[in-house]
Amino acid sequence: MVEYAGKQVGVPHTLWPDYNWQGRTIEYHRAQIRVLLGFREPTVADSTALTAWLDEQVGMQDRHLGRLTMAFLEKCRSQKIEPPSAARIERLVRSAVHAYDEKLSDSVSQRLPLEIHTKLRALLLPSRVAPEPEAELVPALLQELRADAGPANLETVQQELDKLDRVRALGLPKDLFASISPKVLQAFRQRAAVEALYELRRHPQPLLITLLAAYCHVRGQDLTDTVVDLLVDIVHHIGSKAESRVEEQFLEDLKRVAGKNGLLYRMAEAALDNPEGVIKEVIYPVVGEQKLRDLVREFKSTGPAYRKQVQKIMRNSWRAHYRRLLPRLLDTLEFRSNNETHQPVIDALALLTKHANSKARAYPPRENVPLDGIVAGPWKDAIYDEDKNGERRINRIVYEICVLQILRERLRCKEIWVVGANRYRNPDEDLPADFERQRTAYYAALRLPQDEKRFVEMLRQEMDRELTKFNEELPDNKHVRLLDKGKGWISLSPLEAQPEPVNLEAIKSELIQRWPMTSLLDIFKEADLRIRFTDVYRSVTPRGNLDRDLLQERLLLDLYGIATNTGLRRMSSGQSGHAYRDLLYVWHRYMGVCRHNRSH
Repeated sequence: MVEYAGKQVGVPHTLWPDYNWQGRTIEYHRAQIRVLLGFREPTVADSTALTAWLDEQVGMQDRHLGRLTMAFLEKCRSQKIEPPSAARIERLVRSAVHAYDEKLSDSVSQRLPLEIHTKLRALLLPSRVAPEPEAELVPALLQELRADAGPANLETVQQELDKLDRVRALGLPKDLFASISPKVLQAFRQRAAVEALYELRRHPQPLLITLLAAYCHVRGQDLTDTVVDLLVDIVHHIGSKAESRVEEQFLEDLKRVAGKNGLLYRMAEAALDNPEGVIKEVIYPVVGEQKLRDLVREFKSTGPAYRKQVQKIMRNSWRAHYRRLLPRLLDTLEFRSNNETHQPVIDALALLTKHANSKARAYPPRENVPLDGIVAGPWKDAIYDEDKNGERRINRIVYEICVLQILRERLRCKEIWVVGANRYRNPDEDLPADFERQRTAYYAALRLPQDEKRFVEMLRQEMDRELTKFNEELPDNKHVRLLDKGKGWISLSPLEAQPEPVNLEAIKSELIQRWPMTSLLDIFKEADLRIRFTDVYRSVTPRGNLDRDLLQERLLLDLYGIATNTGLRRMSSGQSGHAYRDLLYVWHRYMGVCRHNRSH
């Protein structure tokens, strides 16, 4: 770059080291450069305005020092102001972040009553199993809230509901963080999630309350999403497990009878030739008793009997095990929909809530039970029971299964949303605040038409085009098969491994020849010594007190252990000289991992 610039001005680039970087000459030259490019030195008024602008950016964007620094430089460039030194910019950015944190902490702390202050501080205190002095201490409630959810089963749902109840029992106002940027709120939540309890206790009271309140606010949304995920998984598990059990039970019955058409022809011919004969004397000699039994089994396994058996197992599984969750789930989760088309599902959920604790087999005769859009397919025949008077009544257990199945589908496409959730939140919140005013601009940016009929027609044309191409290439595609299962399920075979690229093979050979005894970790370390990519990792807390060289070693060990699936615990053993707890500390603080995962 110096050589290129020297050619432009006609000066040998070898004179570059001889330039005097201190004194009046460079000040004069810098002044000339500013005049040429239209820049000026910052004034006191400029510094005040830039500091105020930076304070606004912290609240509007996030608290990431790197992004704020780049935004500050762009602001100076747009106003033709020569930016301060890098150290000065870093001090300004850190000061703005600190000032914003103090302002936000004071505001949040003052808005919350003392009762909520007490509840939030209690999250850091250990609790006892029993009031006796010798009772064993259990972890603080905050540690329990930090724990991840287990597999989708009854116990896990109960545990996550308990956590959600604890968060809601704090009584945090719903609009407490309404004016706060989600990125800023997430930064506070992340900080509270990774700091140890003793570190949290050392914070000033306003900051401590704000950190705990932000964590519990976001954690409540995450727990709501987790409960909905578990509900979706359980509903799917009930159906898939029932089908697996029936398939195992009917495994022998699913075999195809060889020569079925010929057998039926001989049976019909024998019956016509001897219409008055006995079955054992006429049919069995032609077909055989065992063949007839195989035909009967095949019909049972492929006909309505299969579906009825699946439905029976699903009813028993829901009634005997999973249904105990229903009252609490309906009492905890609030489902809504913005589309009138799906209002029957909301009405059905209200009906389930009304009769959640009922032990009756069927709903009362006069109860208005929504059926359209909820009960479909093979469940239409199984939904009704006959009482003693011969009247048809809707079976409560079967109806609950139908409602949960349709609820699962609607939740996955956000046609139904959950109050207080994040991923399952109101889809209208995903739109920009000025969407109605800037609708045309947003549609133009997305390259989509505003006319719904034209949009549907575009989708239809695209589907026709792709399906036609798929149909034409299907006979020659050896990796795709159409199955008899369902209405023609598509089976994809695993693709064969592609040959290794020639260039990659050449690089490997060259590396082995040059450094035959060099490990991957050594190459990883050498790359960082050259380009310093570990410098981009910043602590989620405002300050990082670790020595940079020590931090670099632990970052490299963490990245290598996770990327190679070796694990942090094995990286801490041997000659590394770093304890597992130290590596885990760096992983949580600098890698953005919010939850304590002991599986490392």
